Amino acid sequence: MTDTTLADTTLAAPAPTHHEVRFASGSDECVATHVPAAHDQLAGPAGRPVVVMAHGLAGTVDSGLLPFADGLAAAGLDVLAFDYRGFGRSGGAVRQRVSVAGQLEDFRAAATAAAALPGVDAGRLVLWGVSLAGGHVLAVAAGRDDVAAVVSLTPLVDGAAAGRLALRHHSPLTLARSTVDGVRSRALASRRGPVMVPVVADPGEQGALTLPGCKEDYLALAGPSWRNEVDAAVALELGSHRPIKSAKEVTCPLLVQIADFDRLAPPQAAAKAAVKGRAEVRHYPGDHFDVWPGKDFFAPALAHQVHFLTRHLAPALDTTG
Repeated sequence: MTDTTLADTTLAAPAPTHHEVRFASGSDECVATHVPAAHDQLAGPAGRPVVVMAHGLAGTVDSGLLPFADGLAAAGLDVLAFDYRGFGRSGGAVRQRVSVAGQLEDFRAAATAAAALPGVDAGRLVLWGVSLAGGHVLAVAAGRDDVAAVVSLTPLVDGAAAGRLALRHHSPLTLARSTVDGVRSRALASRRGPVMVPVVADPGEQGALTLPGCKEDYLALAGPSWRNEVDAAVALELGSHRPIKSAKEVTCPLLVQIADFDRLAPPQAAAKAAVKGRAEVRHYPGDHFDVWPGKDFFAPALAHQVHFLTRHLAPALDTTG
């Protein structure tokens, strides 16, 4: 049974404040937005829990993440939402290139930066990821004891399964063209620079996401730092990406939020990852972008995150007095 009836439990609070934070990842600098918690109701002796938040494919903080961050901050969690190197406001000479290894390195660097924020508990990190980052959080959380909870929203956890799903929605010619563009980009990158394609385009056009409705949904979220281009080699980069393998190594509470009619991130693969990670699962009868701000399932998705995190992160009551 699909559960989307939970009322929005976000606490009423003044407009949140946003602070820029910069941190090193590799030899470059990432830029993040820190949204401090609105209150200390989730604070323990060492401080408040802090959420490390990142976007999906070619996304930026100003493209739909801040409404999630503001909602979690209103519930008593600090949030650090960051841009990967090469995207948005972050540094990096190579722009708009998706590197899974590089993004995982950025996520770990962001977790270190979040743990150093004033007033937070470095031992109560929350990893929050959507789409591509919904898989990243499984890989980053695996084997760590300083991660107190993980939120994985409409996650891409199996590149091979995503490829099979794409075969159902795209013509073989379209997929073949994407593969050729990816191979050309890798072969020519060192001499002529990468082959760039739009992140989103209309059906039948060249682009990473070309299903009907994707362009309109993504552009509705796009902020000023977002660019509608990505290195075409992303098609090859994600084919062997399988963070589902890390799910069983996540030992903290895990929330997996699945869009039942997702055409981009296979819901069956997300469900398998949830089983491996012994997760709490929430379902939404919509597509990949239907959990984003302005869509029908944004409020339920955020409410479920607040309910999950406040339940697991509430300080233990002192019953010794």
